[in-house]
Amino acid sequence: MPRYLARRIVQSLVTIFGVVTVAFFLVRLSGNPAALLLGPDASAEDVDELSKTLGFDDPLVVQYGRFLGDALTGDLGMSLKQNMPSLDLVLQRLPATLELAMTGFALGLLVAFAVVMILQYTDSDRLRSAVLWFASARQAIPSFWLAVMLVMVFAVTLRMFPALGNNSPLSLVLPAITIATLECALYIRLLDTAFIEQQSADYVRTAYAKGQRRSVVVLRHMLPNAVLPVITVAGINLGVLLGGSIVVELVFNWPGVGQLLIQSIAGRDYTVVQTSILVIALFFVVVNLAVDLLYSVIDPRVRLK
Repeated sequence: MPRYLARRIVQSLVTIFGVVTVAFFLVRLSGNPAALLLGPDASAEDVDELSKTLGFDDPLVVQYGRFLGDALTGDLGMSLKQNMPSLDLVLQRLPATLELAMTGFALGLLVAFAVVMILQYTDSDRLRSAVLWFASARQAIPSFWLAVMLVMVFAVTLRMFPALGNNSPLSLVLPAITIATLECALYIRLLDTAFIEQQSADYVRTAYAKGQRRSVVVLRHMLPNAVLPVITVAGINLGVLLGGSIVVELVFNWPGVGQLLIQSIAGRDYTVVQTSILVIALFFVVVNLAVDLLYSVIDPRVRLK
């Protein structure tokens, strides 16, 4: 187990380094931020002077080395637009993203488990067909379209919930539903497929031959094996959600990291873009590392690889 953990930590650090490196060079392909900050009426001399002040006239390799050195000390630079530490800006937006992501993720996962358990206990083909039809329909609907429809119906027409922002607990309902329904649809399909595969396994037939009740077979024997693929996908999804549900945040004007990232890209605020990507990468890697460890606890064979 210690060797497995050490190997996964090293892989995680390499992944973070790679993501940050690629992000550093890609954001600079969009152009000189000094020209954007000064506006279209600025002279070439003013643009060159500001570029020199900000250090953007140095070779990219020099800028990259300076960025890595500052990052190791916790200095991720000042926002070019808002004149404050970029890390502070991201951390200010992080709680809103965590609130939305965790609520939508947990709600979708819990509902999916409850629905699939009902399918297993009832063993109704009609109910399974109806549930799988819903799951397929939800996955086919773009999240931005569903978000707009929820706003039109429940915020504009019925006026049950706020349409935009994060000003009250009710503001969380519509964006969380948008995320939760998609998560729920995905996990229903995964769990149902996994249970169907487990039903033909030898250990399941043996359990039934011993006279064990269906509830015991489902919970004690089938569920631990059926949940393995769900854990892997759930870890990836949770990492993405914690990084910022960009579409949902934009539609509902949710003040999260995803919205900040899009605004910073549009404004060529390089330092905020780099910091946002670094924070997203950290969350993604940490969540997936935790999932890998949980997977190795549930299935000891993983530790032998």
